[in-house]
Amino acid sequence: MFKYIGILFVFSLVGCSSHSLNNGYYLDNSHLSNNKSDRIQYVILHYTVSDDANSIKILTKGNVSSHYLIPSEPDVKQGKPVVLQLVPEKLKAWHAGESRWLYHSAMNDISIGIEIVNPGFQGEKKGNQSWPPFNESQIAALIPLLKDIMLRNNIPPENIIGHSDIAPLRKQDPGKAFPWQRLSQQGIGAWPDPKTVTKFLAGRNANEPTSVLRIQKALKFYGYSGIPLSGQLDVQTKKTLRAFQLHFRPRDIEGLADAETEAIALALIEKYRDLNKFKAFEKTQ
Repeated sequence: MFKYIGILFVFSLVGCSSHSLNNGYYLDNSHLSNNKSDRIQYVILHYTVSDDANSIKILTKGNVSSHYLIPSEPDVKQGKPVVLQLVPEKLKAWHAGESRWLYHSAMNDISIGIEIVNPGFQGEKKGNQSWPPFNESQIAALIPLLKDIMLRNNIPPENIIGHSDIAPLRKQDPGKAFPWQRLSQQGIGAWPDPKTVTKFLAGRNANEPTSVLRIQKALKFYGYSGIPLSGQLDVQTKKTLRAFQLHFRPRDIEGLADAETEAIALALIEKYRDLNKFKAFEKTQ
């Protein structure tokens, strides 16, 4: 009996040990640091500006890559759409380039990139901008893919963002035709609550000009960290405003500082950030 108790005691000590024998050394993991974060914190959405064959060629043989590619018309296997994985999630893909969001830079290091085959912005046609729509089969493939990535990596909805959000001075994908509002209804991506937007609009006309500086502060606080706090509608501010509008107010993407854009930004801050902290930030900047 004593021998049996002794064996249990030894196993108990081994089970409680914070040391493990590796190849030639012992590993002590009893002093884990609090200063860490998950590698994958965001998903960045793109369009390819090309067809299927060329998109695959560029993303596998060129100087850029992404973790996933959604073809123009995904194949179906056992009733489910087929998504192409080009880079394992544990590895870094080269999809974001020079980029900033909140206090992060070099977004490739902390994100998963998803490219969607789409020709992108086609310029002016008869005075109107042309943004080809995404195929329904693409969105049917994208939604479960995003839900799976979010679940596996504990990514909150607001951390699903576009290339134009993190690089507003040089990118505009996934573009005006991307269905951000529809995805938000599936718990994917940020979207402002209409009643909160109305509250912050406070009876103003949607297109009424408003304080450029306040919008600059609101966008910087929300995530567009590269926007200057100049109080001027300079080129950098206008491009950043346009990127924000592409995502959250696609009906008008002229990059102007209007009341509705301000109200949407404040509604997003109230929903996903902290309005009181923004008010403090606003006073100190």
